[in-house]
Amino acid sequence: MIDTKKEQERDELHRAIWAIADELRGAVDGWDFKNYVLGTMFYRYISENLCNYVNSGEIDAGNTDFDFAKMADENAEEAREGLVEEKGFFILPSELFCNVRANAADDENLNETLEQVFRHIEESAKGSEAESDFAGLFDDYDVNSNKLGSTVAKRNEKLVKLLNGVGEMKLGDVKDHSIDAFGDAYEYLMMMYASNAGKSGGEFFTPADVSELLTRLGTVGKTEINKVYDPACESGSLLLKAEKVLGKDAIRNGFYGQEINITTYNLCRINMFLHDVGFDKFDIACEDTLLSPQHWDDEPFELIVSNPPYSINWIGSDDPTLINDDRFAPAGVLAPKSKADFAFVLHCLSYLSGKGRAAIVCFPGIFYRGGAEQKIRKYLVDNNFVETVISLAPNLFYGTSIAVNILVLSKHKTDTKIQFIDASGEEFYKKETNNNVLLQEHIDAIMQLFDSKEEKEYVSKNIDNEKIAEGNYDLSVSSYVDKKDTREVIDIDVLNAEIKKTVKNIDRLRSEIDAIIAEIEG
Repeated sequence: MIDTKKEQERDELHRAIWAIADELRGAVDGWDFKNYVLGTMFYRYISENLCNYVNSGEIDAGNTDFDFAKMADENAEEAREGLVEEKGFFILPSELFCNVRANAADDENLNETLEQVFRHIEESAKGSEAESDFAGLFDDYDVNSNKLGSTVAKRNEKLVKLLNGVGEMKLGDVKDHSIDAFGDAYEYLMMMYASNAGKSGGEFFTPADVSELLTRLGTVGKTEINKVYDPACESGSLLLKAEKVLGKDAIRNGFYGQEINITTYNLCRINMFLHDVGFDKFDIACEDTLLSPQHWDDEPFELIVSNPPYSINWIGSDDPTLINDDRFAPAGVLAPKSKADFAFVLHCLSYLSGKGRAAIVCFPGIFYRGGAEQKIRKYLVDNNFVETVISLAPNLFYGTSIAVNILVLSKHKTDTKIQFIDASGEEFYKKETNNNVLLQEHIDAIMQLFDSKEEKEYVSKNIDNEKIAEGNYDLSVSSYVDKKDTREVIDIDVLNAEIKKTVKNIDRLRSEIDAIIAEIEG
């Protein structure tokens, strides 16, 4: 049964976001608009989160009329050290979202006010455990950008509209709303502008349905995991999907990720906070995963989910030290310089625990091309790391029609077979206006095949590693799962009879025409 209250709240939230978009349309580019809205939402969220935390403590102590937002700054300063230790940050009452918004329309220096507030929030975490989680969080929120307006007055006008638009969003009480409102708004905004998200770099936002499939593939049979990791985490949606699938308390040691792009790195950290993940529960690094891997002292990870950039260039063999890297050395060869896909795969494998799984979105070409990629497939197959290869329907991802594959890696297989699933047929997706989507029934159908290892004609097959070796380590699904012939079956005898009948009719018509012509001429 559909929870209508949740649906109503979600629809209302989405309408509010569209209303802000309409207010700023033509002034701020979509992708930049997303950064401004998310930054403002984040500011509101941490303001309300801090207020709620302080107020709850005072009310529990019997001070029922207490309101942190109404405190004098000098009095609130006394609580700074303790709050930074507990929450990771501190905001003066005068700099809380609600108070800045209340004065925004009359603040001729609103841009400077906000710039100062954001700087103070980031600085409040310095020297604490949360310093790295807050550093540079507002870098993409440029209050002096010409994108907001050509003059200070015009920019401030837009900033007022942003504050009011986000302030009027009915997100409910921080501790009591029916939907994960802040997180839902984040995901909606990402979906709205996903087509603009780094397509030139081979990066594509992972839709929620594919994210859920990856997480369920990696956690089948588990009710909890130690920690989840994504080596190319972008906005963090894959990491957080694990929380939705398993539950917050089922991920014991937190969320880990690495992202090279500073903008998406900031978005990922904001996303963690907006989904109420505490600063001590996530560790996101901003570095090149392939050349400067972080979290090596945190691995192994029980769940790895990733949608790494497709076939991007990397230094590869031009750096002679990489062949000795613990991640790549076992395969004896590096991924091609023009196609780094398998470098990410080997990185994931290296960080994977002995009882975990990695579910990775892959470009189909890596499963059948020769050269170095074939040698890496040989290493993966000969060492029995490949559990399943799944081909998905085309047009599932925003901004590309590519029909991607999912590679599932495991270090605890109980047999020497690889499962191949063709989930590209119409029974595994629903056509929508802009993109195909995986409904819950489609995800469930794929999971049933994966979990049971059932063989189903035209859909799934289990192949011995030896046979795969004989086929030059080809891992493309189409090499092992036959396509159903959907062409119309024609009865040749019936067809011949129809042809004879047609020829006879033609002969008759010709005779009649000849007779008519002879009569006319005669």
